[in-house]
Amino acid sequence: MASMTTSTPRQPSPLDPDIAARLKRSADGLLPAIAQQYDTGEVLMLGWMDDEALHRTLTTGRCTYWSRSRQEYWVKGDTSGHFQRVRSVALDCDADTVLVKVDQVGAACHTGARTCFDEDVLLKEAEGADSGVPATDQ
Repeated sequence: MASMTTSTPRQPSPLDPDIAARLKRSADGLLPAIAQQYDTGEVLMLGWMDDEALHRTLTTGRCTYWSRSRQEYWVKGDTSGHFQRVRSVALDCDADTVLVKVDQVGAACHTGARTCFDEDVLLKEAEGADSGVPATDQ
């Protein structure tokens, strides 16, 4: 991965222009990318992608992210061995978030945990508890 010297990822990329035209990026050119285990629905992590990272993800079948702290692209698993094999990629309804369904090999979190979302649970539904959301009339 080539290190970048600017705070904004490089552009343009070879991303399909029709896809690129739809994306609603942050001011720094990034989209949040949620990685989800394809068969269980488990939310694994959140990373950031620019057009180039999304292009690489779509064409290589391995998740590529933009590291905001290191200012470089990184492919999940290249250093840890904890790969994310891409099963599908979708945009949300506003085209400002990417959902990447993956087959996660090993831990998804940099801490070594399976998911980045299992350590600091702020609210947990009690077993058998009503969700508090009223049922809709049918």
